Amino acid sequence: MPGLLPFLMLLVLVIIGFSILFSFIPLRLWIAALAAGVRISIVTLIGMRLRRVIPARVVEPLIKAIKAGLELNVNKLEGHYLAGGNVDRVVNALIAAQRANIELGFERAAAIDLAGRDVLQAVRMSVNPKVIETPVIAAVAKNGIEVKAKARVTVRANIDRLVGGAGEETIIARVGEGIVTTIGSAESHEEVLENPDRISHTVLNKGLDAGTAFEILSIDIADVDVGKNIGAELQTDQAEADKRIAQAKAEERRAMAVAREQEMKASVQEMRAKVVEAEAEVPRAMAQALREGKLGVMDYYNLQNIFADTQMRDSISKLGQDGDDEEDERGRES
Repeated sequence: MPGLLPFLMLLVLVIIGFSILFSFIPLRLWIAALAAGVRISIVTLIGMRLRRVIPARVVEPLIKAIKAGLELNVNKLEGHYLAGGNVDRVVNALIAAQRANIELGFERAAAIDLAGRDVLQAVRMSVNPKVIETPVIAAVAKNGIEVKAKARVTVRANIDRLVGGAGEETIIARVGEGIVTTIGSAESHEEVLENPDRISHTVLNKGLDAGTAFEILSIDIADVDVGKNIGAELQTDQAEADKRIAQAKAEERRAMAVAREQEMKASVQEMRAKVVEAEAEVPRAMAQALREGKLGVMDYYNLQNIFADTQMRDSISKLGQDGDDEEDERGRES
């Protein structure tokens, strides 16, 4: 019994050592690789651990690729993993491209993956095209009628232009621009309603997929509706604006007329004040003339008679005018 205790302790230490060793060395993964015909050494797996690479993230996709008949090696996959790429997705994309007879190399697939695009989804889209639906796009024909159209764009991924190519937003924007141009060049909205395929043909012939990551297969007009009469609304707004301008000018002329009238009234009042002031000076001038002998008494009486005669004539004329006004008023009342 005394000699059994050291043996048990040694056994425990050996078990712990092997556990630590097997946790650091992926022996199960190495055996699976050998069974699949993938030659990879234990030293390589240990090196992956030291480079902080998860061996399963590299070895399992490599086994998948070798079984699919792809010519890949562990260094390429490990390098792509260290660059921040998704090794499993790249390998799946390469296998899918091989099955679909699509020419796709590892370097291009890795570049697409590192560019942030889903390379596997791109391969699938190359086999199964995708339909992009545009929002409702409104444009105005030459006769002023608004036409609303919605299009469905069938696209296929272009593997060669995935790196640096524009995305779906560019396709939608270009198709919308083509729809607006086609509707705007139509003489009337009836032409667009009669031949909606004219929009798709015109837009498709513009080569809208240039510089994008897609290849446009077809553009189909899903819906065409008639909107507002924009031309009539613009004419109405213009007429209303012209009316307001005319009213403003008329108000300006009225204000100027009122100002001129006020100025004339002020001038008349000023003239009356001067006349009153001059009339007030007449008695003083006559008194001065009498004192100086320049005006005789008979001359003064003659002037007074003239003034009295003038006042009498004014009174008679006012009485006649008042009588005429009374007769007109009685005629209106009868």
